[in-house]
Amino acid sequence: MTRYVRIEVNGVEYYARAEGQGFHLLTGAPWAGGREVGAVVTNGRLLAPVLPGKVVCVGSNYRDHAAEMGKPVPTKPRLFFKPPSAVIGPGMPIEIPPGTTRVDHEVELGVVIAARCKRAWAEDALEYVFGYTICNDVTARDFQQEDGLFARAKGFDSFLPVGPHVVTGLNPARLAVGCDVNRKVRQQGNTQDLVFPVAELIAYISQIMTLEPGDLILTGTPAGVGPLAAGDRVTVSVEGIGAMTNPVVDRSDR
Repeated sequence: MTRYVRIEVNGVEYYARAEGQGFHLLTGAPWAGGREVGAVVTNGRLLAPVLPGKVVCVGSNYRDHAAEMGKPVPTKPRLFFKPPSAVIGPGMPIEIPPGTTRVDHEVELGVVIAARCKRAWAEDALEYVFGYTICNDVTARDFQQEDGLFARAKGFDSFLPVGPHVVTGLNPARLAVGCDVNRKVRQQGNTQDLVFPVAELIAYISQIMTLEPGDLILTGTPAGVGPLAAGDRVTVSVEGIGAMTNPVVDRSDR
């Protein structure tokens, strides 16, 4: 397995390969052909490891989560989008906007696309994956229920923490996923319980839209979603990737 990051060093952003305590700088995003330049740094602020052109999300993809939301298990993947502007990195604050009375965490396995993917077959779909990361699909639950749609509820700036790494070489079929808030466990699940596994999702999505290098797919969240409040610290984790923590704050105009 290889770990890739995006870091800021002295105000300059780089993609890099993480090894031990060092970061081997790249000429660009590794899924876009970025190559190592031979320079290694040991300091740097971790940013979101991917800047996706689009973020395709899958709803109700764990049976237990569908049940807790009072929804039937879908017979086809239920797709929606989050805007790339929602992406933040590890340690950056999740901002609760004005008007909402409930903002929830949702831990998810994220899939980073490696190559242009159009009308893939499920048996070939994993060949289009560069690697995997951790995502938190933050959701204003009351807005979701009020609108009956997801764009406002899931689209606020800071509502998509991603990181800390993109890891290659993982098998996505059986990975533990979890979330704790202030060190108290909220979510525990495993990707073996996905209604539609990663390969099926890529095949289905690519029949509808072309996936491009660096695009991000969120695969769904297990049961246990719950509210966040200013002052909380929320940690999401995926086996084989690690963990990512973000503080929660009220937005300045709240």
